[in-house]
Amino acid sequence: MRLQHHPEIRAAHPGLAVGTLRATGITPDMPVDLEKFLARATRRLADGPESELPEIQAWRRAFAKMGLKPTQYRCASESLLRRLRKEGTLPRIHPVIDLCNAVSVAYAIPVAVLDVAKISGSLEVRQARGDEKYVTFAGTVEQPNPGEVIFADEDGQAHARRWTNRQSGHSAVSATTSDVLIVSEGLHATAAEDVRLLTEAIASELATAGVVTMP
Repeated sequence: MRLQHHPEIRAAHPGLAVGTLRATGITPDMPVDLEKFLARATRRLADGPESELPEIQAWRRAFAKMGLKPTQYRCASESLLRRLRKEGTLPRIHPVIDLCNAVSVAYAIPVAVLDVAKISGSLEVRQARGDEKYVTFAGTVEQPNPGEVIFADEDGQAHARRWTNRQSGHSAVSATTSDVLIVSEGLHATAAEDVRLLTEAIASELATAGVVTMP
């Protein structure tokens, strides 16, 4: 499993930092510790709304550059932080998703978790041609707009739309998932170091749960 960003994406966003982690042995009842990450996020939100965080502002600038309205299309970490601020908690879905969501809000950096069994070949973050297929969580099929940034596999399946805004239901983690690819991406000034720390935090928590991880 390999993930790469198209040279056009790299050129348009030279500050992009990416972290990837492969994890095997995922189970629906694996133990995870979320509270320390949620507490860190809550402390940051006490100083001001998520929109003022440098990590989120960087993604807002990127979305605006792509022609997307920042308040209409939010990166995944901003959406999670907004929910945490309003509701005081995050929904529980699956232990590995819950962990990555908690770490995502702690660092204010988007984290995607994809079921490797549902990905054909390698993944590339690139602009859509317009003929790719995207499956929503409701099971309906959409086609990304030409030029839209997507996660595309070798069969033309789009595993995310609008970059870090909307993940596909096709490769979403389920009760039968055992092997996942975890991807984090940052654009802010200290993204390289923060993405490294985020990836290490997830790897450490998964190792404690008995899950095997590799870069």
